[in-house]
Amino acid sequence: MILPHSAATTTSPNSQPAAAHSASGFLPAVPLLALDRQYAVLRDEIRGALDRVCDSGKFVLGPDVHDLEAELARSLRVPHVISCASGSDALLLALMALDIKPGDEVILPSYTFFATASAVTRLGAVPIFADIDPITYLVDPADVKKKISTRTKAIVPVHLFGRTADMDAILPVAKAAGIPVVEDAAQSILSTWHGRCSGALGDVGCFSFYPTKNLGGVGDGGFLTTTRDDIAAKLKLLRVHGMEPRYYHQIVGINSRLDSLQAAVLRVKLPHLDAWTTSRQVNAARYQELFAEYDLAGHVAVPGDEPRGRHVWNQFVIRAPGGCRDALRKHLAASGVGTEIYYPVPLHLQQCFEYLGWQKGDLPHTELAADETLALPIFPELTEAEQRTVVGRIAEFFQAPQLMRKTEDSTRTHKPESVVEEPHFVRRMNAVGRADDVRC
Repeated sequence: MILPHSAATTTSPNSQPAAAHSASGFLPAVPLLALDRQYAVLRDEIRGALDRVCDSGKFVLGPDVHDLEAELARSLRVPHVISCASGSDALLLALMALDIKPGDEVILPSYTFFATASAVTRLGAVPIFADIDPITYLVDPADVKKKISTRTKAIVPVHLFGRTADMDAILPVAKAAGIPVVEDAAQSILSTWHGRCSGALGDVGCFSFYPTKNLGGVGDGGFLTTTRDDIAAKLKLLRVHGMEPRYYHQIVGINSRLDSLQAAVLRVKLPHLDAWTTSRQVNAARYQELFAEYDLAGHVAVPGDEPRGRHVWNQFVIRAPGGCRDALRKHLAASGVGTEIYYPVPLHLQQCFEYLGWQKGDLPHTELAADETLALPIFPELTEAEQRTVVGRIAEFFQAPQLMRKTEDSTRTHKPESVVEEPHFVRRMNAVGRADDVRC
């Protein structure tokens, strides 16, 4: 999905927090993403890491790649991490490792990024789309169970927006049917389920290093996790054309290797990931408090936390029912507030999948979510003033009666940005640059 450049969807060359307030008390602009803020802090360390790789001349599957895999394995508490060239390739490699063949069926949600389904079709298999839970937007385990057939060879739950799918319900269904589970964890690094990290719950997990992810590189990249020795060995073969030793090919694989430059940058960032994730949780909790302050419950639905595990908030997605989502987004864009729609057209209604015979109305919860959801800025460096501007502009659109009072209260009680105070929600629960135009 290529989006036009606009103030609402990109950051400026310098997206440092705006200092000036408009007459309404709001900032003039809030970016959807601000990767340059993260880079500014790590610039010298990243440049040093790149220089080290360039000096070594080891650019593909070099020492930094192996070290990154080991460091990720420790962070996620999994025995095997296998890096690859992208999150899309991670999904493809996982299905290849499970011997998915033409005509096999793979169950997955329709409300997800295209790569989840394209990995299936690239192998000649058939994606069987399941509906979602209307509250969490995660795949509905009951619908997954209904769609299992004798041809089902894998189930792919997507841990969407940073929240782990209901594995308490999905795993028993898969086990009873003898079907492997591939976790699409592209948006959920460090999310947990009953204390276990996503990617360590099913047979294999698939992650992305795309720059907009919570742990993003400076280009494409991805990795896989597994607790199974047999799958790990096969994945390592598949990512290098099935070659071991050099020029001897046991199986037909693909070329999907992570380059050392990406690995070096990611190794600089990885030690900060837990703190960045906590900042996202603080921001999510503050959003929840701000929406409550403006009494917007009758206008928008705000996402909640996940009590069974750690929600890592890759996206903060609100819901604007009644057909007003697009008008709200237009208002926010005019106010300088960046937003995004994940995802405007469900996969089962995409033109390229017309041959599968899905019709509008087949997945009602998915289709309604595609019409009503809107993602707000949630990156770790987002300031309280920026969040107040985002929610205030939403209140302005709905002409919330509390708008003027809350704006005045904010002006009187606003704390300096250097003072970081956790919202009540985080204390109660003990929760622990410029972006490209293509956002997964």
